[in-house]
Amino acid sequence: MRTFQLSLVSFFTCFVSTFTAAPLVPIVRDNLNLTKQDIGNAVVASVSGSIFSRLAMGAVCDMLEPRRGGATQIFMPLVYDIIRQAGATPFTASRIAFFIPGWLHVNMGNLVLTLGQDLPDGNRSTLQRKGDVAIDKFSKVPWHAVTNFRTWIFVLLHGYSMGVELSTDNVIAEYFYDRFNHKLHTDGAIAATFGMANLVACPFGGFASDAAARLFGMRGRPWTLWILQTLGGGLRSNFWHHPIYFTVVIGNHIGHDSCGGNFGLGLTQLIFFSTSRFSTAKGLTLMGVMIVACTLPVTLVHFPQWGGMFLPASKDAVKGTEEYYYGSEWNEEENTKGLHHGSLKFAENNRSDRGRRVASVPPPPNTPSNHV
Repeated sequence: MRTFQLSLVSFFTCFVSTFTAAPLVPIVRDNLNLTKQDIGNAVVASVSGSIFSRLAMGAVCDMLEPRRGGATQIFMPLVYDIIRQAGATPFTASRIAFFIPGWLHVNMGNLVLTLGQDLPDGNRSTLQRKGDVAIDKFSKVPWHAVTNFRTWIFVLLHGYSMGVELSTDNVIAEYFYDRFNHKLHTDGAIAATFGMANLVACPFGGFASDAAARLFGMRGRPWTLWILQTLGGGLRSNFWHHPIYFTVVIGNHIGHDSCGGNFGLGLTQLIFFSTSRFSTAKGLTLMGVMIVACTLPVTLVHFPQWGGMFLPASKDAVKGTEEYYYGSEWNEEENTKGLHHGSLKFAENNRSDRGRRVASVPPPPNTPSNHV
């Protein structure tokens, strides 16, 4: 639980720093005489680098150790106002405000390193020395991620859920400021209601997906995702799918999905908010159309042991099991060494995704001899 709380606050800190500039764009824009195209290009450039860093950190989490914002819309204008009231000019106040997120990062990094834990059973390096966790090859980790077609479907889905949220967070405060001529902190507070809707949207997305899975198994989860994301209310409900990936490369899959969010942000920013071709209001509308279109590929997601939205699970007594799906990431030599035991335990835990009607069905007796 301590590691979970640290992860929660760390993720919050990342969002604070990512969107530090967004609510202060009207001030920075006027100080530097930036055009709409300048701002759009700056946003695209800022997220492009994190696409590669997210991909890299996915592999790092799998091979080494995991230890390495709507509230921002309220937080940063208030910090800016406090510094301004202390006597600083608008230009100076906006620059000083950026030190606050940096300070949060340094402190959270130290807390994660000293108080965090890689895995439920302990830190990865300790477990590897004991032989309880396999030491993965770098060539193997990305390969399992990029060759699983489901990875790329969820990259697209994440691009038009998380990516759309990020795009909106970047333009919404400036849009309100220009459209209604409010004070900066007032527009920031109004804009924050969009990002802070995640306090409801994220838990509800997970709750709805779990409820559907209890009734219909894994086949209910993509239906939930399609309905919520199409309606625009389930911005983050796509995080249900991470446990379905191979145990060796969960971090890599999450890294791919996360960079999908940044790619979606960069693309929508470039198309709708970087030129004068579309007004901000028109861009937001067209972005909604793209969400509906880009959510449709979830209908192609299918698992041999669970099925998909339209097709049932495989009837093959061997290939239609969780043990076969998760065990396929290991070769015979690795099985002989017992490196697959963790995957089999993971497979057993994921039998619940068969749904209420079949959750109690035991694995077939002819399941490969990879069982513990």
